[in-house]
Amino acid sequence: MRMTIRALALLACTFAAGLAPAAEPASLQDTIADLDARVFGAFNQCQDPARLAEHAAFFDPKVEFYHDTGGVTWTREQMLDNTRKYACGHFTRQLVPGSLKVYPIKDFGAIEQGQHRFCHAGEQRCEGLADFTIVWHRQDGQWTITRVLSYGHRSD
Repeated sequence: MRMTIRALALLACTFAAGLAPAAEPASLQDTIADLDARVFGAFNQCQDPARLAEHAAFFDPKVEFYHDTGGVTWTREQMLDNTRKYACGHFTRQLVPGSLKVYPIKDFGAIEQGQHRFCHAGEQRCEGLADFTIVWHRQDGQWTITRVLSYGHRSD
């Protein structure tokens, strides 16, 4: 009888352990949240050429950027040209607190999803809200952005 109870307890613990969230997603969440803060920290100060270069370094040279109102850019250089013209010194980006979600991609990297808003530089005025998805690729210990989608732009 004791052996049966122990076996059932062991089986229950094994089953429960299989349902418990793995430690990796939590650390992956932290990693991507940190990368998000760094890439957009540089973006928010991209009028400084050094910060624009820092921002650029996060993106794969063949990054695809899909924007529901702005269209598509197919390379990092195209994306940076648009960033220089339309964002640097004009807007800052704010991640909506609590909106960030991260999903692992086996043998590749991660998908980051969330909501953000863009605010007029030097002002507290923000215009609307949008959803975003970023595909991160991890290769040789380095993370780069390969795809960006910014969509569902709407007023707050």
